[in-house]
Amino acid sequence: MEIRRVILTRITLIYFALLVFAIVVIVKMVSVQKIKNDRWEEIQHNLSENTIIVSPNRGNICADDGSVLATSVPGYFVRIDMASEGVRKVYNHESDSLAYYLSRFFGNASHAEMNRRLNEAYKNKNRGYMLTPRRIDYTELQQIKKFPILKKGRYGGGLIIEQENRRVNPLGMLALRTLGGLNKGAYGGVHGAIGYTGLEGSFEPFLKGNDGISFKQNLSGRWVTRVEIEPEDGMDIVTTINVKMQDITESALYRQLQKANADWATAILMEVKTGEIKAIANLGKRDGDYFETDNFALGPRGCYEPGSTFKLVSLMVALEDGVVDTTDVFDTGNGQWFKNGRKISDTHGYGPLTVKQIFEKSSNVGIAKIITTFYEKNPKKYVDRVYSFGINKPLGLDIIGEGQPYFKYPGDADWWGTTLAGMSYGYETKMTPLQVLNFYNAVANNGKMVKPHLVREVRENGALVKKYKTEVINPMIASRETIKKAQSMLEGVCLYGTGKSVNSEYFNVAGKTGTARVATSSAGYSEGMYLASFAGYFPADDPKYSLIVTFNNPRGGYYGASVAGPVFREIAERVYAFQMLTGEPEIDDDNQKLVTPDIKKGQTEDLQEVISTLKLKHIKGDPDSQWSNIEVDEDIVRLTGVEIHNGIVPNVQGMGARSAIYLMENAGLQVRITGIGKVKKQSLTPGNKYQKGQTVLLTLG
Repeated sequence: MEIRRVILTRITLIYFALLVFAIVVIVKMVSVQKIKNDRWEEIQHNLSENTIIVSPNRGNICADDGSVLATSVPGYFVRIDMASEGVRKVYNHESDSLAYYLSRFFGNASHAEMNRRLNEAYKNKNRGYMLTPRRIDYTELQQIKKFPILKKGRYGGGLIIEQENRRVNPLGMLALRTLGGLNKGAYGGVHGAIGYTGLEGSFEPFLKGNDGISFKQNLSGRWVTRVEIEPEDGMDIVTTINVKMQDITESALYRQLQKANADWATAILMEVKTGEIKAIANLGKRDGDYFETDNFALGPRGCYEPGSTFKLVSLMVALEDGVVDTTDVFDTGNGQWFKNGRKISDTHGYGPLTVKQIFEKSSNVGIAKIITTFYEKNPKKYVDRVYSFGINKPLGLDIIGEGQPYFKYPGDADWWGTTLAGMSYGYETKMTPLQVLNFYNAVANNGKMVKPHLVREVRENGALVKKYKTEVINPMIASRETIKKAQSMLEGVCLYGTGKSVNSEYFNVAGKTGTARVATSSAGYSEGMYLASFAGYFPADDPKYSLIVTFNNPRGGYYGASVAGPVFREIAERVYAFQMLTGEPEIDDDNQKLVTPDIKKGQTEDLQEVISTLKLKHIKGDPDSQWSNIEVDEDIVRLTGVEIHNGIVPNVQGMGARSAIYLMENAGLQVRITGIGKVKKQSLTPGNKYQKGQTVLLTLG
């Protein structure tokens, strides 16, 4: 009994100890959640109110020579916290004046209407009522900060300033659809503007950077901002696009579009050996003119039946299988041939032609007879050989939105008795212009198929982060013998066939015309709608560049030679003159001077960093001004300050596009820009007075 009593006593003590512990835990939990709720709410309020997200600068997109194609300049939106204690104290006395100033400044509402809007927001205690109907620049922000109530600042006047960088394209429309655009981001802009299309979307992880965090703290009655985490600016993307070649391509395409009145057109210029896309133009009709509206070159909206440019694929299948040679003869008759109920026709009747002549004259009858003669009993052999060239799969580009190539296969539900013949000359299959061009590029490259690409490098503060090298898709799409015969046929088109008008007096061109009827629905083809194209490369004897030009639904003439051919020739000749007839300057070793890098006028801090990084010596002067100029006097390099005065046109000559745009827009001027490089001329004379909102044209060179 004694032992039992001892055990019960011990159990009772343990039970009470656990009970007390549980009570203490429960009390503590209630204390944390309820008793000190006000304290935790205060902490949460301070964190949310005083923590500021610091946005990074978005990276630039540059051309192959470093010229800026897309950059960001700062813009601002202004809100007011109507529940702020400072606003509640002065609102009744100063709200009418604020409404007057806002109405006069923006002109988007009358004084009375603006008063009504402010009063409604005040009544609802709106914590972030938007005052600016549009993005404003730095100069406008300084003016608004002087308005009634707002001039009291963040805590006295409820002023909330939001900075949102505006993406600009200094070279205007050049390659605009390929560069892409931004949208407001997830959840209506909570995460800022993000890359949405083109390179902006595809390289968003590199371009966006990382947000920083700063914290506002009250020190002895004075609010200071302390940066906790520095923002990391986005990286720069160096593309393969050459500004001069892009301008040549886009200008030639635009002029022909105005003549042809087509729905849209695209042109792609690619370097044969590397697959670098040097120019890519996409012009679609909108409001009676042509703009970069959609990526027809590589997207699904440009994915059509290629027509006669596909005849190269068909004949290479037959040549590679050894069923024909270029000297074999087939009778094309009077230009009409019926096969399995399908009418196949040419513009002329050619009679007996060799395989090479059939290709040069682009005979639908001839191509259809060749392919059906040898593959009708085993169409899988034909399609499998087409697949072996690697054109049935997407290219896997470094830009989002590639169109999917489409090829029928024997046994599919939509494979008909007429499919083989139609497929042989470019129908019942779909490819984007870039996918067609890449096949022609492989022929120009002696059979090696490389992957087209638009980006060369990713750089962070000038340092190389990632380099995109040439990627080989297929080291040899066909035998050397077949490739040589294909090259000879393509050159023959421009010497003796449908592409004679495309050939240049300065060099030979190799290529193929293409004309295809356009199917607008599953019901069939639209009367009078055609896809006119020309694909090829130049110079024929030593290919440097491949090029495709495609027009959709041209009015009037619709043949590839007459619509796309002139554009191909103009681009080829101008690129040849620009790139291939320029020599390297000779260096005079006996008369060497101090070589100073071509540093642009700009922000003093940036110039000092460049000078320090390049370890340039003989630096004199350390200007206090925000902007400076570089002066070189024999072996002495010095910084000189650039003075900026309100109401006076700033001198931006010698600056890069980004700095010039920033400075002019902050001065309240509207900026138009043309050319590449540094600012050579400005339409408003430096030092003169100007009116806010005036337009200034900056000419770069």
